[in-house]
Amino acid sequence: MLEVTGLCKSYKGNKVLDELSLKASPGECVGIVGSNGCGKTTLLSILAGAVRADRGSILFHGREAIGNSKIFYEEAAYVPQENPLIEELSVRDNLSLWYRGSRMRMEEDLESGAAAMLGIREMQKKTVSTLSGGMKKRLSIACALSNHASILILDEPGAALDLECKADIREYLEKYRKNGGTILLTSHEMPELSLCTVMYVLKGGGLRMVESGLGEKELIEMFHRG
Repeated sequence: MLEVTGLCKSYKGNKVLDELSLKASPGECVGIVGSNGCGKTTLLSILAGAVRADRGSILFHGREAIGNSKIFYEEAAYVPQENPLIEELSVRDNLSLWYRGSRMRMEEDLESGAAAMLGIREMQKKTVSTLSGGMKKRLSIACALSNHASILILDEPGAALDLECKADIREYLEKYRKNGGTILLTSHEMPELSLCTVMYVLKGGGLRMVESGLGEKELIEMFHRG
Protein backbone atom coordinates (compact mmCIF):
# COMPACT_ATOMS: atom_id res chain seq x y z
CA MET A 1 0.00 0.00 0.00
CA LEU A 2 1.21 3.47 -0.95
CA GLU A 3 -0.32 6.44 0.90
CA VAL A 4 0.60 10.00 -0.04
CA THR A 5 -0.69 12.94 1.99
CA GLY A 6 -0.23 16.71 1.66
CA LEU A 7 2.60 16.52 -0.87
CA CYS A 8 4.01 19.92 -1.87
CA LYS A 9 6.75 20.91 -4.28
CA SER A 10 7.69 24.31 -5.68
CA TYR A 11 10.35 25.46 -8.13
CA LYS A 12 11.46 29.11 -7.97
CA GLY A 13 8.27 30.06 -6.18
CA ASN A 14 5.98 28.21 -8.60
CA LYS A 15 3.85 25.50 -7.01
CA VAL A 16 4.02 22.26 -8.98
CA LEU A 17 2.36 20.01 -6.37
CA ASP A 18 -0.01 21.57 -3.85
CA GLU A 19 -1.21 19.44 -0.92
CA LEU A 20 -1.50 16.43 -3.24
CA SER A 21 -2.83 13.16 -1.83
CA LEU A 22 -3.01 9.67 -3.34
CA LYS A 23 -3.57 6.02 -2.37
CA ALA A 24 -2.56 2.93 -4.33
CA SER A 25 -3.23 -0.64 -3.23
CA PRO A 26 -1.73 -4.03 -4.21
CA GLY A 27 -3.10 -5.21 -7.54
CA GLU A 28 -3.87 -1.69 -8.74
CA CYS A 29 -2.48 0.11 -11.76
CA VAL A 30 -2.79 3.84 -11.17
CA GLY A 31 -2.58 6.10 -14.21
CA ILE A 32 -1.69 9.77 -13.87
CA VAL A 33 -2.47 11.94 -16.89
CA GLY A 34 -2.33 15.63 -17.62
CA SER A 35 -1.01 18.30 -19.93
CA ASN A 36 2.72 18.58 -20.60
CA GLY A 37 4.46 20.45 -17.79
CA CYS A 38 1.73 19.80 -15.21
CA GLY A 39 4.12 18.00 -12.83
CA LYS A 40 3.69 14.30 -13.63
CA THR A 41 7.42 13.55 -13.83
CA THR A 42 8.06 15.61 -10.68
CA LEU A 43 5.44 13.58 -8.81
CA LEU A 44 6.83 10.22 -9.91
CA SER A 45 10.39 11.33 -9.12
CA ILE A 46 9.32 12.27 -5.59
CA LEU A 47 7.47 8.97 -5.09
CA ALA A 48 10.61 7.12 -6.20
CA GLY A 49 12.87 9.11 -3.86
CA ALA A 50 14.81 10.75 -6.69
CA VAL A 51 13.51 14.25 -5.81
CA ARG A 52 12.69 15.53 -2.34
CA ALA A 53 9.30 17.03 -1.58
CA ASP A 54 9.07 20.36 0.24
CA ARG A 55 6.44 18.96 2.57
CA GLY A 56 4.14 15.98 2.98
CA SER A 57 4.07 12.29 3.83
CA ILE A 58 4.80 9.19 1.73
CA LEU A 59 4.02 5.88 3.41
CA PHE A 60 5.05 2.55 1.91
CA HIS A 61 3.17 -0.18 3.80
CA GLY A 62 2.83 2.16 6.76
CA ARG A 63 6.48 3.27 6.86
CA GLU A 64 7.34 6.93 6.34
CA ALA A 65 9.78 7.29 3.43
CA ILE A 66 10.41 11.04 3.48
CA GLY A 67 13.66 11.47 5.37
CA ASN A 68 14.48 7.76 5.09
CA SER A 69 16.00 6.92 1.69
CA LYS A 70 16.31 3.24 2.66
CA ILE A 71 12.54 2.82 2.44
CA PHE A 72 12.42 4.24 -1.10
CA TYR A 73 15.34 1.91 -1.95
CA GLU A 74 13.52 -1.15 -0.61
CA GLU A 75 9.96 -0.48 -1.70
CA ALA A 76 10.00 1.43 -4.99
CA ALA A 77 11.22 0.42 -8.45
CA TYR A 78 11.54 3.46 -10.72
CA VAL A 79 11.84 3.48 -14.50
CA PRO A 80 12.34 7.08 -15.71
CA GLN A 81 11.48 8.15 -19.23
CA GLU A 82 15.14 8.79 -20.05
CA ASN A 83 17.39 5.75 -20.47
CA PRO A 84 19.61 5.36 -17.34
CA LEU A 85 21.79 2.59 -18.81
CA ILE A 86 25.51 2.76 -19.59
CA GLU A 87 25.66 2.37 -23.36
CA GLU A 88 29.20 0.99 -23.71
CA LEU A 89 28.61 -1.88 -21.27
CA SER A 90 26.92 -5.18 -21.99
CA VAL A 91 23.37 -5.98 -20.92
CA ARG A 92 24.71 -8.33 -18.27
CA ASP A 93 27.19 -5.76 -16.95
CA ASN A 94 24.42 -3.17 -16.67
CA LEU A 95 22.22 -5.63 -14.83
CA SER A 96 25.11 -6.48 -12.48
CA LEU A 97 25.85 -2.79 -11.89
CA TRP A 98 22.27 -1.82 -11.05
CA TYR A 99 21.29 -5.09 -9.37
CA ARG A 100 20.24 -4.78 -5.73
CA GLY A 101 20.89 -8.30 -4.52
CA SER A 102 23.39 -11.15 -4.56
CA ARG A 103 24.91 -12.65 -7.71
CA MET A 104 22.99 -15.86 -6.99
CA ARG A 105 19.73 -13.97 -6.84
CA MET A 106 20.52 -12.25 -10.13
CA GLU A 107 21.08 -15.62 -11.79
CA GLU A 108 17.74 -16.80 -10.42
CA ASP A 109 16.06 -13.71 -11.88
CA LEU A 110 17.63 -14.43 -15.26
CA GLU A 111 16.29 -17.99 -15.10
CA SER A 112 12.79 -17.47 -13.74
CA GLY A 113 12.23 -13.93 -12.40
CA ALA A 114 11.41 -10.53 -13.84
CA ALA A 115 14.57 -10.51 -15.98
CA ALA A 116 13.55 -13.84 -17.55
CA MET A 117 10.00 -12.65 -18.25
CA LEU A 118 11.40 -9.55 -19.93
CA GLY A 119 13.74 -11.57 -22.18
CA ILE A 120 17.00 -10.30 -20.66
CA ARG A 121 18.76 -13.67 -20.62
CA GLU A 122 18.67 -13.98 -24.42
CA MET A 123 20.33 -10.60 -24.95
CA GLN A 124 22.69 -10.42 -21.96
CA LYS A 125 25.90 -10.58 -24.06
CA LYS A 126 24.90 -7.67 -26.31
CA THR A 127 26.28 -4.17 -25.84
CA VAL A 128 23.56 -1.75 -24.75
CA SER A 129 24.39 0.70 -27.55
CA THR A 130 23.35 -1.96 -30.10
CA LEU A 131 19.92 -2.52 -28.56
CA SER A 132 16.61 -1.20 -29.82
CA GLY A 133 14.65 1.23 -27.69
CA GLY A 134 12.30 -1.57 -26.64
CA MET A 135 15.14 -3.81 -25.48
CA LYS A 136 16.62 -0.93 -23.48
CA LYS A 137 13.27 -0.32 -21.82
CA ARG A 138 12.96 -3.99 -20.89
CA LEU A 139 16.45 -3.90 -19.37
CA SER A 140 15.63 -0.70 -17.46
CA ILE A 141 12.56 -2.37 -15.95
CA ALA A 142 14.55 -5.49 -15.02
CA CYS A 143 17.23 -3.35 -13.34
CA ALA A 144 14.61 -1.34 -11.46
CA LEU A 145 12.86 -4.48 -10.21
CA SER A 146 16.08 -6.07 -8.96
CA ASN A 147 15.04 -5.17 -5.41
CA HIS A 148 11.83 -7.18 -5.97
CA ALA A 149 9.84 -4.07 -5.12
CA SER A 150 6.10 -4.22 -4.61
CA ILE A 151 5.55 -0.81 -6.22
CA LEU A 152 6.64 -0.12 -9.81
CA ILE A 153 6.77 3.51 -10.97
CA LEU A 154 7.05 4.20 -14.70
CA ASP A 155 7.28 7.49 -16.58
CA GLU A 156 5.99 7.07 -20.15
CA PRO A 157 6.96 3.37 -20.43
CA GLY A 158 5.99 3.06 -24.10
CA ALA A 159 7.51 6.30 -25.38
CA ALA A 160 9.34 5.90 -28.72
CA LEU A 161 8.89 2.11 -28.81
CA ASP A 162 7.56 0.04 -31.68
CA LEU A 163 4.16 -1.63 -31.45
CA GLU A 164 5.52 -5.09 -30.63
CA CYS A 165 7.69 -3.82 -27.76
CA LYS A 166 4.82 -1.77 -26.37
CA ALA A 167 2.62 -4.86 -26.39
CA ASP A 168 5.29 -6.98 -24.68
CA ILE A 169 5.77 -4.42 -21.92
CA ARG A 170 2.01 -4.07 -21.39
CA GLU A 171 1.77 -7.86 -21.09
CA TYR A 172 4.50 -7.89 -18.44
CA LEU A 173 2.89 -5.03 -16.49
CA GLU A 174 -0.44 -6.83 -16.45
CA LYS A 175 1.23 -9.95 -15.03
CA TYR A 176 3.04 -7.86 -12.42
CA ARG A 177 -0.25 -6.27 -11.33
CA LYS A 178 -2.17 -9.56 -11.25
CA ASN A 179 0.56 -11.03 -9.04
CA GLY A 180 -0.19 -8.37 -6.44
CA GLY A 181 2.18 -5.60 -7.50
CA THR A 182 1.21 -1.94 -7.52
CA ILE A 183 1.91 0.16 -10.63
CA LEU A 184 1.94 3.93 -11.00
CA LEU A 185 2.46 5.23 -14.50
CA THR A 186 2.18 8.32 -16.62
CA SER A 187 1.35 7.99 -20.28
CA HIS A 188 -0.16 9.76 -23.27
CA GLU A 189 -1.01 6.45 -24.97
CA MET A 190 -4.48 4.96 -24.70
CA PRO A 191 -3.40 1.27 -24.87
CA GLU A 192 -1.17 1.81 -21.82
CA LEU A 193 -3.87 3.75 -20.00
CA SER A 194 -6.26 0.86 -20.66
CA LEU A 195 -4.19 -1.14 -18.13
CA CYS A 196 -5.14 1.28 -15.37
CA THR A 197 -7.66 0.28 -12.72
CA VAL A 198 -7.60 3.82 -11.28
CA MET A 199 -7.06 7.10 -13.15
CA TYR A 200 -6.22 10.61 -12.01
CA VAL A 201 -5.82 13.91 -13.83
CA LEU A 202 -3.03 16.09 -12.43
CA LYS A 203 -3.95 19.77 -12.71
CA GLY A 204 -3.18 22.82 -10.62
CA GLY A 205 -0.90 20.81 -8.35
CA GLY A 206 -3.63 18.37 -7.29
CA LEU A 207 -5.17 15.10 -8.44
CA ARG A 208 -8.74 14.52 -9.54
CA MET A 209 -9.95 10.93 -9.85
CA VAL A 210 -11.62 10.16 -13.16
CA GLU A 211 -13.48 7.14 -14.43
CA SER A 212 -11.30 4.40 -15.91
CA GLY A 213 -11.99 3.60 -19.55
CA LEU A 214 -12.62 7.17 -20.68
CA GLY A 215 -11.85 7.86 -24.33
CA GLU A 216 -9.07 10.13 -25.53
CA LYS A 217 -11.39 13.07 -26.22
CA GLU A 218 -13.01 12.79 -22.79
CA LEU A 219 -9.64 12.71 -21.05
CA ILE A 220 -8.43 15.79 -22.92
CA GLU A 221 -11.60 17.61 -21.86
CA MET A 222 -10.74 16.75 -18.24
CA PHE A 223 -7.38 18.50 -18.64
CA HIS A 224 -9.17 21.80 -19.28
CA ARG A 225 -12.09 21.64 -16.89
CA GLY A 226 -12.07 23.91 -13.85
